[in-house]
Amino acid sequence: MPSSRRHFLQRAAMGSAGLLLAPLAGLHSCAPGSRRSHIRGSMHGANHATGHLLRDPARLPDPTRTEAVEVLIVGGGVAGLTARRELERQGLQPGQVLLVELDEQPGGNSRAGHNGVSAYPWGAHYLPVPDPRNHELLAFLRDAGVITGTDAASDLPIYNEYYLCHDLEERLFIKGHWQNGLVPELGVPPAEKEQIARFFALIEELRQTVGTDGRDAFVIPLEASSQDEQFRRLDEQPFAAWLDEQGFTSPHLRWYFDYSCRDDYGATAAQVSAWAGLHYFAARKGRAHNANGADVLTWPAGNGFLVEQLRRQAQSSIRPDTVAFALHQTPTGLAVDCYDVATKQTTRVTARQVLMATPLFITERLLAGLPAAAHRPLPVHRVPWVVVNLTVEGLPQGPGQPLSWDNVLYGTDSVGYVDAGHQSLSQTDAGARVVTWYRPLSDASPEAARRQAYQTSYDEWVRQALAELETAHHGLTAQVLRADVWVWGHGMVAPTPGFLWGGARAAAARPWQNQLFFAHTDLSGISIFEEGFAQGQRAAREVQAARRPTPA
Repeated sequence: MPSSRRHFLQRAAMGSAGLLLAPLAGLHSCAPGSRRSHIRGSMHGANHATGHLLRDPARLPDPTRTEAVEVLIVGGGVAGLTARRELERQGLQPGQVLLVELDEQPGGNSRAGHNGVSAYPWGAHYLPVPDPRNHELLAFLRDAGVITGTDAASDLPIYNEYYLCHDLEERLFIKGHWQNGLVPELGVPPAEKEQIARFFALIEELRQTVGTDGRDAFVIPLEASSQDEQFRRLDEQPFAAWLDEQGFTSPHLRWYFDYSCRDDYGATAAQVSAWAGLHYFAARKGRAHNANGADVLTWPAGNGFLVEQLRRQAQSSIRPDTVAFALHQTPTGLAVDCYDVATKQTTRVTARQVLMATPLFITERLLAGLPAAAHRPLPVHRVPWVVVNLTVEGLPQGPGQPLSWDNVLYGTDSVGYVDAGHQSLSQTDAGARVVTWYRPLSDASPEAARRQAYQTSYDEWVRQALAELETAHHGLTAQVLRADVWVWGHGMVAPTPGFLWGGARAAAARPWQNQLFFAHTDLSGISIFEEGFAQGQRAAREVQAARRPTPA
């Protein structure tokens, strides 16, 4: 038995502190008699069993106790955690703020796991080096130790070298060979290469373009982008249609557009707006003393590292496994009924302000008892995802560039995999590692894809992941020590045509009667860390403004 397999199994048998294994009854197995029959693991999902209690809240018990706070935050994703941090920074005391979270831990789709080999992401896994004008985000990164100083000559931030993605960063498996970078090069005809060069020249121009209002045409967070109609009208048509108009028809380039949109938005170039498609390429303007806009920050736990930093930077209580299921008006504010999954008891929490940091489909259910003006009936295209974390004792390599952080296979259903241990100084090419495979389920309507995802077995997800990866890593299946699966039924919002600048999105984010506030990437239309952070910052400022005495 190879030493890495023996070491892994010994640690599992001993129940070592670093190895989070589900109880034996919760373990899943692959089909007996198949090449996968030795593989065991867990199957997770954002707590849809608990979340489905919201479908019939009348079955939940009446409150047996009450609790009073100044501000209640419902939802512990990036937006909710950011708002919690910002409210304390603006002067609220920890005892005045309470955050309740449906799942057993906060983080939303930036959650992470770990085992005896490595930490690993369950969702979002990197942060592009930010625009230095994004002062609030940079302040958070300084507090988190991600930024370690400022260069005196350039006044640009200095990033922790351990957190900047190490070489080699990315590679593409195409025509049986691993090439450097994700833009197809191997076997691409000259005419297509000319289109590729023309597109990136256009992107460089758009990156520098400023509207008549003095704002960049495209920037992160997106609310800071130019309001000029010449740019906003791009939101009205699909990205694919715009590409057709501009003569970008290269099959290799169109694959790259689809890959990019699916990677960030979970949807294809035909499903997202042209504004969103161009924003993906033209809005990243990071600069630093020791990095540039093409660089990314990453950790073994992915953005779970950032979630943990948000949690640590505030002291207000976080109450997990708690289902907020009904809101009521009171003479002094709002009351929220919260069901504790562990105790099976309901507490009525009264608050002067309630900040809803939940996906809009959940928000709408919670607001059923409030007047129609409080509701936020914004149709959102939410794409399901599946993530498979494979713990392997080896990763057979093909010809070309060696294993990189981000590894993508041309023409496949997934958006590739990341090497969770890439940033580890002790990681070697030999030995056990964890690779995280991502697949957005964008080939059907979200509703149909969600139903199918929930009906798909553990064995089938593992089979699909390995069938794809075996095309580049022959013999990988025999090297798998464990496979853990997460199905995100409501994974992320997709910026479909008309959603970003049609007006309804901005209206849905407005507070109601200085009592009810909203923050979530659903209200951005783009599910990236920077947007969740900006949503939480905005909503926290709105809460604080509502708390100030009105001038006489």
